[in-house]
This record gives sequence, structure tokens and C-alpha cells, in this order.
Amino acid sequence: MAVFKYEGRTATGEAKKGVLEASDQNAARQRLREMRIQATTLSESKSALDFQFKLPSPNFLKPSIKIRDLVIFTRQFATMIDSGLPLVQCIDIQATQAENPTLRAQLKVVKEKVESGSTFGDALKTFPETFDALYVNLVAAGEVGGMLDTIMTRLAAYLEKNQKLIRQVKGAMSYPVIVLVVAFIVVTLLLLKVVPTFEDMFADFGAALPAPTLIVLALSKWLQANFLYLIVGIVVTFFAVGRFYRTSRGRLLIDGILLKLPIFGDLLTKVAVARFCRTLGTMISSGVPILEALGICGRTAGNQVIENAIERVAVSISEGRTISEPLMEAKVFPQMVCQMISVGEATGALDTMLTKVADFYDEEVDASVEGLTAMLEPLIMAFLGIVIGGLVIAMYMPIFEMAGHVG
Repeated sequence: MAVFKYEGRTATGEAKKGVLEASDQNAARQRLREMRIQATTLSESKSALDFQFKLPSPNFLKPSIKIRDLVIFTRQFATMIDSGLPLVQCIDIQATQAENPTLRAQLKVVKEKVESGSTFGDALKTFPETFDALYVNLVAAGEVGGMLDTIMTRLAAYLEKNQKLIRQVKGAMSYPVIVLVVAFIVVTLLLLKVVPTFEDMFADFGAALPAPTLIVLALSKWLQANFLYLIVGIVVTFFAVGRFYRTSRGRLLIDGILLKLPIFGDLLTKVAVARFCRTLGTMISSGVPILEALGICGRTAGNQVIENAIERVAVSISEGRTISEPLMEAKVFPQMVCQMISVGEATGALDTMLTKVADFYDEEVDASVEGLTAMLEPLIMAFLGIVIGGLVIAMYMPIFEMAGHVG
């Protein structure tokens, strides 16, 4: 358990601050919501307990539960509930036939808790790593409203669309990263293994070498002398940035930089808008209270800057304002989104309008990913040609000059 420091306000506006224990930041925010506190700051408190040695949990050997497993379970569960099967029987069937052994084991525990008198939503809270706050709150709302089958169908559709968004962004990001990593490895091998061979051969020429060749030889010598330091520096930087990102200040800074990137920033903003609108629309249409829905939307935004903006929106709404006004003031979401949300509020069809905005930005993400891929492919090919081709030409220039002199 980690210790978190928090500052926030209650629904009546009273300032609160203190510490609490939770497994992670999301769990800490869930605790604060249960205490009816809207957090303004939340950070992990570093203590000597953080450095105690802990044995690894045996759960890491179990197969993880993928989004696909959760979607299949949710859709099949909705179908069985809609067919009139009792709740416990539905859980029992899923606990028997689920493909993922980890999910099967969790569903058996859920079944036991429901048989003992717990609600389905409360039983799912036992496994927050599988059933997050969004899932649990929607199930709870479906149980109270008597429309669990409808809620589960909406959940499955939401999970599928959310997974599609994640897959698109990963696809757009992974291609250039993989190519650049391969290019780095190839160039490093050329400078460490191939160039020194040419250097020994050039030593017997007895003539001045061209400037590009001298630059490549100097780079090769430097890399041979500092290769280990370079690798250690890269590893240390990677872990230092990761450590810094896990702090609230670091995440806010890095997420803000990501949103301002020339090409990827626009894509990340569209993904965040689509996820926010779809999550909020799904929860409002399912009967989840607006403040609770906004708190969950903030945590699922995937960006600290947007999460902070949504938290400010929740505070403003608790003071009696609309959703669109603080969203416009935050200047995080596009004006068109704020205007459409304003129209949805005015017409009493906010959930429908949010779904339309989410569908629109899903298509925008599709178009952005296609355009980004089409643009990056020739740029990466040109980059590889210049870097690797430049190295090869620099190494062969003295040979060409010598051949010219011999001719």
C-alpha cells in the first residue's frame, strides 16, 4: 500500500487535506470520492516504507485479462440477462466457460459474493484491476434502474470502441519508433564493426581523406571509446524520465508537452476528446450522477492536463455552472466540442450529443492515423536513405578517388 497526500474540497466548499493509504493513485481518488471530497492535488508520499523489500506476488504468473476477454464476457452476459436467466446462473456459466483462467477464477469469487448477498456491482469491486470504476458504476446503475442487460450491451460497445482507439494510436506510434530503433542499431553496428575495417585500409593510402570520411571515422572512434557510457546514459535517462513521469508534477509537464507536439499532439487531443465524450455519454445515459461520471472520465482521459481540466469542470458544476462554460475556459478541448455540449445541455439531450461528438472524433482519429502513416512512410525512408546511404558513400569516397587516380 502506498501513502498519498491530498488537498480538496467537500460538496459544501469546505477545504480538506490529509493522507490516506491506497494501492495506486486511481484507488486513492476512488477513496476520496467515497469520502465526498473533490481532490485538487494528490501526490504519493515518499517514506521509508517505499523501500522495503517485497516478495513478488504469485499473480504475475497468471495470464492477464485482455480487453477482448472483458468484451466477450460483457456481451455474453448481456445476452443471458436479456434472455431471462437469473443473475447467479449467468455468472456461474461465465465462470465455467470463460477462456481466460484468471477471469474464470475472479468470476467464481464474484459468484460467491453475490450468493452471500452482495450486489453484482459491489462484488465486481473485489477486482479493480479487471473491473475499473467505470465498469462498476455502470453495473451498479444498471442494477438500480433494472436495465442491467442494456447497460452491459453499452459497456461492451464502449470497450470495443475504446480498444479500437488505443490500437490506432499504438499503431501510429509504434511504426516510426520501431523503424528508428532498427536504424539506430544498424548505424551503431556499422560504426563499431564495419568502419574500423575501412580505417585500417585507409591507413595504407598515404593520401588525404575527404571530409565526410574523416567525420565518419571520428564518430566511429568516439563511439568505440564511449559505447558503454552511451548505453548506460540511455538506460538511466529512460528510467529517470519514467520515474519523473510517475510524479504528479512530471506527468503534468510531460503530458502538456505531448499535447503541444506538432503532429502527434493533435492526434492525442482527438483521442482524448473521443474517449471523454463517449465515457461521459455512456455514463449519463446509464443514470450515473454527473459529478461521479466526470470524476471517472478524468481518470480515463489518459492525460494529466485533460484530467485536471475535467476536475475543474466538476468543481464548477458543483457550484451550479454548466459543463460547457468551464470546458471553454480550460482551453483544452476544441471550441466545436464545447459548443455542441452546450447545445446538448440546452436541449436536454446531452448524452446523445456526446455520443455524436465521440463518433465524429472516432472518424477524425481514423483519418489522422491514415494521414500520419502516409506522411511518415516516405519521411522515414528518406531519413534512412540519407543516414545509412551517407555512411556508405563516405566510406567509399576514398576508394573512388584512388580508382580515379589509378585510371
